[in-house]
Amino acid sequence: METSDAALDDGLRQRVADELHAAGGLRVYAASVSSADGKVLALARDGRARRLLAVMDPSCAAACHLPSVARKDFVCGGSTIGLLILETSSSALDWLRQLLPWTVPTVQGLATSAGLGDRLGLATPGHLRAAAGTGVVPFVAQQSIREMTRTQRTARQVMDDATWGVFEAGWRTGFGSDADHLKQPADIDTCSAVGFTMYTIDPGDHVCSRADTMSASELTAAMARAAWGEFETSQVAFKARYLGRAFRLDGGDPVRFDEDTLARAMVKYGGAIRHTVRMYRHLERARSGRPFELEVSIDETATPTTVAEHYLIAAELKRLGVRWVSLAPRFVGEFEKGIDYKGDLTVFRRSFAQHAAIARTLGPYKLSLHSGSDKFSVYPIAAELTGGLVHLKTAGTSYLEALRVVARKDPALFRRILDFTFERFETDRASYHISARLSAVPRPSQLADGDLETVLDGNDGRQLLHVTFGSILTSKSPNGEYLFRDAFRACLIDHEDEHYDVLSHHLGGHVLPFSRRR
Repeated sequence: METSDAALDDGLRQRVADELHAAGGLRVYAASVSSADGKVLALARDGRARRLLAVMDPSCAAACHLPSVARKDFVCGGSTIGLLILETSSSALDWLRQLLPWTVPTVQGLATSAGLGDRLGLATPGHLRAAAGTGVVPFVAQQSIREMTRTQRTARQVMDDATWGVFEAGWRTGFGSDADHLKQPADIDTCSAVGFTMYTIDPGDHVCSRADTMSASELTAAMARAAWGEFETSQVAFKARYLGRAFRLDGGDPVRFDEDTLARAMVKYGGAIRHTVRMYRHLERARSGRPFELEVSIDETATPTTVAEHYLIAAELKRLGVRWVSLAPRFVGEFEKGIDYKGDLTVFRRSFAQHAAIARTLGPYKLSLHSGSDKFSVYPIAAELTGGLVHLKTAGTSYLEALRVVARKDPALFRRILDFTFERFETDRASYHISARLSAVPRPSQLADGDLETVLDGNDGRQLLHVTFGSILTSKSPNGEYLFRDAFRACLIDHEDEHYDVLSHHLGGHVLPFSRRR
């Protein structure tokens, strides 16, 4: 059975998968069949459990401390071959990554890309189906610290689940990973330890929104108090860099600052700039020469990021030595969770063009679309105006589409979940800016089984189910059992092909407008 991985075409992979199935009795994912270092490797399903299959010397498994479930011998080409059935443990995955470098995330630079977050750890093969053939690089290991907290998953679990999905799908063309919305140096350390490659810094806690309404005297006092030493400049030198100049943009209108505009932008975002610099320098130390890339997120603010604010933030970060591949302003209009863009698309287009011009001029770097799920009306605009210098970030929509599968395949479970969300909505919506009306969503008792998934077709229902994901995935009964999580995952595993198809269809609608292979 020895062969090189490069020599394994789809037909041969399927034949090897059939042989492994006959030997081990498990359902083998043919796309995962690989060969490395004289070993044949594959991923299989054993009921609801994943198993790593390895045709190799059993002593190697013992030496590598790989937990073995079983060994089965079979005859191939007249020779008796040993098949090891291994647990899909973290140690097994570390070993697999050494053998198959394509299972390790890498930095992706300025390639057009899409973050495809997975809150259940089961979506990656469906996400990869959506990205296939588009030329858009998938970031399949993506989760924010807030999401990890709310789903009670660790950074290691997020990375491992995505990697098993990459292996299952046989995705050999590269993928990214995004440690999203990091606020503290400790967040960087946690995610660096498990191999994340992109780090999204969120300095939102250091934005002074009150600067928008400060009086002239308040602004003057705030500028005087600014930590100019940390900016490695003086107030006089800072003003001289910006006042009385026209900053020409590649494909946009020039940016000009007057005293008031400059002071408000600096007072508002000065703390965020300083925090980003501190986080970047900590990240450099944490990575110790290992490759990484940075995204800067300034999207979670009370008001849209103006062109002047964007220019100032980027120019000052660049001056202070920060290097980044993408930046997420808060764009005009509303990017609410789980539904399409709300706002005037003509105004959006005009504003977005200016932001794209800044990114070309001061970078180039990508513009990042946060809360990007289901913003179908803006995708063509973003793709056109950036020329592909764009990163789309999604997460919640994949969770919602997983619920669609539950609605179809386990109506009773979906009814229980929907009923529970009504209880949790007012509490769970507190940290989100959404417009959902609870009164607009039908109660489970009002719906026939065949109509349950229509809840996911309306804005109010999508947002109701979106913001309550943490409660659904972590709530337990008095005896400590999950109310929904285990049954939810079991349903998706039992119907995984449909789950992947649903994700491929829905996320394909997100990725295709950014395709680089039309």
